[in-house]
Amino acid sequence: MRRILLALALALVLGGAPAVAADITVLSAGAMRSVLQELVTPFEGGTGNHVTFAFGTAGDVEKRLEAGEAFDVAVATKPRLQKLETAGTIVPGSIVVIGRSPLALAVRAGAPKPDISSVDAFKRAMLDAKSIAYTDPASGGTSGIHMAQVMRDLGIADEIKAKTKLVSGKPGAPPAVGEAIAHGDAEIGLQPISELANVPGIDIVGPIPEPLQTPDLTYAAGLPAKGGNREASIALVKLLVGPAGVAVVKSKGLVPDDGR
Repeated sequence: MRRILLALALALVLGGAPAVAADITVLSAGAMRSVLQELVTPFEGGTGNHVTFAFGTAGDVEKRLEAGEAFDVAVATKPRLQKLETAGTIVPGSIVVIGRSPLALAVRAGAPKPDISSVDAFKRAMLDAKSIAYTDPASGGTSGIHMAQVMRDLGIADEIKAKTKLVSGKPGAPPAVGEAIAHGDAEIGLQPISELANVPGIDIVGPIPEPLQTPDLTYAAGLPAKGGNREASIALVKLLVGPAGVAVVKSKGLVPDDGR
């Protein structure tokens, strides 16, 4: 409820254009793709607005906004949006949290599921796996950066290096770790659960142990300090943090903001 009220407050503080159909552009981290794609049809049908998405890693979103690319709504990890807010790219006070996407492990459909019920079990699963895929840290993907650090913290980075497949995205699309697993490019894959949701040909084993998770995979939306269609953008953000959005967020495995 707190987020709904905040979104309503944005409408009053920022104002908006007349209520006419608009085209809006959303730059989004890939972890929120499944959520946004499920909500876009009811949003467009209910408002008459049209949404164009550009997906990539959270790092991609940050770089594009720093470069001055025009947008109406930005969706990325909260720390990155807060950095852009400080720099004056995002409207101060416009950032609203959508939810946290836990890191999860997936295998090819029908394959044996490793035990990842504890940190020690997870470590053994990594050492026993024939191959491991996760987002290339060089792509700016928060999950890849974090998983590389997890492997170092567990003391196994060197042991698994030769069997690790780093997945990069294509232009306009985030890294598809789930697809790599489905195609047999790697035995197991690690990525935010919302990115693995609904990928055909894989089974999600479950979230990795909580001590290995990161709060940096909390995703939020923000509005541009310059330009953008205020009214249509606020309508989309209100949908994301309203009851319909929360239901979709939960269905994709994300954990909604505790403030709601």
